[in-house]
Amino acid sequence: MQKFMTVLLTGALAFSSLTMCAQTDKSKRPSPPAQATATLASGATITIDYSQPAVKGRTVGQNLEPKKGEVWRTGANEATWIEFSKDVTVEGKAVKAGKYGLFSIWNGSNWTIILNKKWNQWGAYEYKAAEDVLRVDVPVKKGEFSERLTFKANNNGTITLNWADLQFDLNVK
Repeated sequence: MQKFMTVLLTGALAFSSLTMCAQTDKSKRPSPPAQATATLASGATITIDYSQPAVKGRTVGQNLEPKKGEVWRTGANEATWIEFSKDVTVEGKAVKAGKYGLFSIWNGSNWTIILNKKWNQWGAYEYKAAEDVLRVDVPVKKGEFSERLTFKANNNGTITLNWADLQFDLNVK
């Protein structure tokens, strides 16, 4: 009986270890990871690290984030983060080189884009407005339908988010 229990516990431990390793493979998630990168004329590199939720027939603002007026992680899973290798301006406002949580609030006709000191967190559960470094408003644009949330970073400094038929552009110099 003791041998049986030892074998059973060893098997359970091995199975749980494999399961935990499989869960750390972010590419297997329903909202897989993605990255967008650009290098500006100034030499500053912009990197955005995010996860790509899918629409799957749902409606943004109803049964799918972002909910109107609420802080959103601007992606799925861990909070989306953006990193600047040098000091930049975002929509004309100075931002020091570094890594920031990228949050947003969809207000229907505009997006409030937020850079927050706390970049390493799950979702927006630990988000605190007191740690915001920047808040800027940009207009909502009607984009081509995108099943998965996608960021594009261009070397001219335009960062574009597309999801469902929503779009915003953020200008970095």
